[in-house]
Amino acid sequence: MEFYLPIIWGGIIAAAVFLYVVLDGFDLGIGILFLSREAEGERDVMMNTVAPVWDGNETWLIIGGAGLMGTFPIAYATIMPALYLPLMIMLIALIFRGVAFEFRFKADRSKKFWDLAFFGGSFTATFFQGVNLGAFVQGIEVTDGVFTGGAFDWLTPFTILVGLSLLPGYALLGSTWLVMKTEGDLQAHARRMANRLFIIVLMAMGAVSLWMVAFDPGIRERWFSLPNIFFLAPVPVLTAAVSFNLWWALRTGREAMPFVMAIVLFGLGYVGLAVSRFPYVVPPSISIWEAAAAPKTQMFLLVGTLIILPVILAYTVYVYRVFRGKVRIGDGYH
Repeated sequence: MEFYLPIIWGGIIAAAVFLYVVLDGFDLGIGILFLSREAEGERDVMMNTVAPVWDGNETWLIIGGAGLMGTFPIAYATIMPALYLPLMIMLIALIFRGVAFEFRFKADRSKKFWDLAFFGGSFTATFFQGVNLGAFVQGIEVTDGVFTGGAFDWLTPFTILVGLSLLPGYALLGSTWLVMKTEGDLQAHARRMANRLFIIVLMAMGAVSLWMVAFDPGIRERWFSLPNIFFLAPVPVLTAAVSFNLWWALRTGREAMPFVMAIVLFGLGYVGLAVSRFPYVVPPSISIWEAAAAPKTQMFLLVGTLIILPVILAYTVYVYRVFRGKVRIGDGYH
């Protein structure tokens, strides 16, 4: 059981982070796209599509962070000082985005300022989420289980590339969400944006993948050595198939399918990153077993998680079900 507990917890944390990326990703994407429409009514609709769910989406970020701290304390104590600055900027931007979200609905003369704040907070939070991800993937300098790198080790060309790549990724999620939730001119605009963003996302995924393979021998060995290449080949093949389905769904006027395919595309990219770095929770030196808390601690937390996690999942599904359907001009946020 001591062997499997870290794997179970690694899966739970990875799932929580992915749910956060998808659920908060599309409302951050709407923020990134916010200034692409000038009509106040259309901007109201864009915000109202996520008004009932946006704050609940961030629950999964808390679960992921708390799970890491409780079950992999060595990893938490190593990652935090390594990424302290970009993490703080990301959190401040998320707070600013949330404040702008609430204040915009109450503002009158300052509404344009809060429009800019909503865009700026969403843009900054997304970029630094990508930077944090890139810094994690490229690796953290550790000596005897302690972070020994510099305060700006996270700032490299690769992390900037990942940060810039996540912007069109979240914008694609946001645009496909709007295709599903809106109608008329706004839906047509969202579909056009999704068609353009889709191409940019594929190029960004390709650039990040090639960079990882070209500059990291460990990742190159993981993907292209025998017999790994046969076992891992389905990931790029499925990515190509999903990409075609997403393109087809956008071109044939589908409404829900583009959003579903965008989520699956993100999921395959996430699987690719996980495969590249497993079993390291602090790449490239600390594995999930080396960073794990005592088995009794992991088991205690697992029991509590297995009780509360279904409640959170059920509530999330219920909220999305209640607020399903189209959002139109005049549908208000209260």
